[in-house]
Amino acid sequence: MLSILGFATIAVILVLLLTQRTSAVVALAGVPIVAAFVAGNSATQVGVLIKDGLGGVVGVAAMFVFAIIFFGVLRDAGLFDPVVNRIVKFAGHAPVTVTVATTALAMVAHLDGAGAVTFLIAVPAMLPVYDRLGMSRLVLTTCVGLGAGVMNIVPWGGPTARAATTIGVDANEIWIPLIPAQIGGMILALAVAYLLGRREARRLQRLAAGDVSAEVEESTARVRISEGVAQAGSGRKLAAGNGGSDRRGTVVMHLETSGDLEIDPVGQGLRRPKLLWVNAIVMVATMVALISAIAPPEMCFMIAAIVALLINYPGLKAQTARFDAHAKGAMLMASTLLAAGVLLGVLKGSGMIDAMANSAADVIPSQVMPVLPLIVGVLGVPMSLIFGPDAYYFGVLPVLVGVGEQFGVSAMHLAQASVIGQETVGFPISPLTGAFYLLVGLANVDIGRHIRHLIGWAWLVSIGMFAIAVATGVIPLVAS
Repeated sequence: MLSILGFATIAVILVLLLTQRTSAVVALAGVPIVAAFVAGNSATQVGVLIKDGLGGVVGVAAMFVFAIIFFGVLRDAGLFDPVVNRIVKFAGHAPVTVTVATTALAMVAHLDGAGAVTFLIAVPAMLPVYDRLGMSRLVLTTCVGLGAGVMNIVPWGGPTARAATTIGVDANEIWIPLIPAQIGGMILALAVAYLLGRREARRLQRLAAGDVSAEVEESTARVRISEGVAQAGSGRKLAAGNGGSDRRGTVVMHLETSGDLEIDPVGQGLRRPKLLWVNAIVMVATMVALISAIAPPEMCFMIAAIVALLINYPGLKAQTARFDAHAKGAMLMASTLLAAGVLLGVLKGSGMIDAMANSAADVIPSQVMPVLPLIVGVLGVPMSLIFGPDAYYFGVLPVLVGVGEQFGVSAMHLAQASVIGQETVGFPISPLTGAFYLLVGLANVDIGRHIRHLIGWAWLVSIGMFAIAVATGVIPLVAS
């Protein structure tokens, strides 16, 4: 009975999330509460399950909130502007340097783990260069997607925070062992960008020689961006809505038929150029504290956010304005994590997860189970087309963890294998995330063509990262 109820709970949640019939918070918290009552628990017992579940995710939620505020304040103060400007200047007029610079820019822009912000910075900055040189916009979205994807493994990014919530550990415990794999992924992404640049250079040469087969069909007459992120009608106008703020203020974008993109950020007075090196020191110190694990991640980011606010924006009015500017994105993710805590608390406390794992273990061939992390790691990118981050990390991963425990497969290894590809390197091809639509909308490329152009490269980079994780002993190929 518990097994059937557990699978039904997961199935209903997945349907609601995949069909976007309700918000993630409603699905993740509402469905398990109903299931808990159906299982025969009293209101007091359900309250205990919820309380236990929330207690396991408070740390991750707090880390995410203060990380968003910290990186948002540093971005407001202009810490990343010199790096962005240098990268754009480095791009020049050669396709190879343009593609490499695009990927590097996306990596820097994605330091805060926010996909929408990354795309709002990288695409408008590089789009005029691509159009001037006649380069394919599909190459632009591929390079930006790869750069953002390999950086999305950071512990303050959505997938790692979700995975940590599911298995009940600090996000740092998942991320720090994967740093060599992430560095390798960054190198691989830059190498792919180099190859794409070389290929674009050859294509442009053929096109200049009159070879019409070298033309690339990439745009679409109409791109609709869902969930209020943005909308482009007839290729003429794109306006940022919910999720389309660059955290410096309101951003309004106009995409004319010629393809030019203009950004008018409000709040340039927030820049603190005289505090550039001070902010850089604060950021480096925070990263050192995180990697060395001298304090819990939530404590590191809490202190860092306070210091950044005091240094850059002293006074109640200025600090309140910065909190207001970044509160929406931070609270949206925090509320999702808390709702996931309700789900996990009900599934674990009621015994559903154990019953589900036992049932699944009886069905899945035992020969497959020892290599479950390998399967998860290799299929992470294509699975991003099927499962959104909430659906996978809060619906699928708990079941995999429960099944894996029956065969000695570590929950940590499954979580690390997951974050190497599932909605990290794979999130720029996932139609189940709002940032994806912002990426294709800003570049005005066809969704299907973008996915086909990027998925192979993203999968290659993800498999390369998984191979590095295996080679460095982080994830075993076969469970012991």
